[in-house]
Amino acid sequence: MRLADRLGIKQFAAVMGGSLGGMQAMSWATQYPERIAHCVVIASTPKLSAQNIAFNEVARNAILSDPDFHGGDYYKHGVVPKSGLRLARMVGHITYLSDDDMAEKFGRDLQRPAGAPDEYRFSFDVEFAVESYLRYQGDKFSGYFDANTYLLITRALDYFDPAKRFGGDLSQALSPAQANFLVVSFSTDWRFSPDRSREIVKALLDNKANVSYAEIDAPHGHDAFLLDDARYHNLVRAYFAKVAEDRCN
Repeated sequence: MRLADRLGIKQFAAVMGGSLGGMQAMSWATQYPERIAHCVVIASTPKLSAQNIAFNEVARNAILSDPDFHGGDYYKHGVVPKSGLRLARMVGHITYLSDDDMAEKFGRDLQRPAGAPDEYRFSFDVEFAVESYLRYQGDKFSGYFDANTYLLITRALDYFDPAKRFGGDLSQALSPAQANFLVVSFSTDWRFSPDRSREIVKALLDNKANVSYAEIDAPHGHDAFLLDDARYHNLVRAYFAKVAEDRCN
């Protein structure tokens, strides 16, 4: 917001975010209510469940226990905790997909070169296609993402709980918001389920806020907000057309 002040931006037409970004969008709407006209919260939650915190802890432990972590000073030692990051990404990636999506993409297909026998090898190397996919995602992620950043982002997710200061009353926590809201969830998102989005909607309605809600029947789990789903994109496109129309009027 200090940057916005420097640039002379008095009000944002909209703030939008998915997952952690949705938490940030809600935070903006409550911290700077008079400067946010619309708030779009996608696949998010008012706070993490114990299960979500547990997944984050496993991912962090993978990084913290990597011998190359060096208490966070790995660059000083000329290394990065790739093994820990790789495992953290593999654990996280499982939670971003739905069971149906994984079944459709991989099923129990074996990972074999063309022409190789379609039989078990009875080893601890890659047997199934889903294992190969997770290792690929982990290897790719560990090559470009910073471990300390991963630790901080997952902790930020854990700590987000605007209702905590109000005895758990989310309606009171969101009461400063003056923005119009669009809240979107995805039916197969089990990490931030539609029930969590409906908690946000209810709290906003308790405050008589102008809020629209959509639950998209998408098969992709939490990752759906990052993918090319026509229904989701058309919804957001239509909402932002209305935002633009409001600004013109």
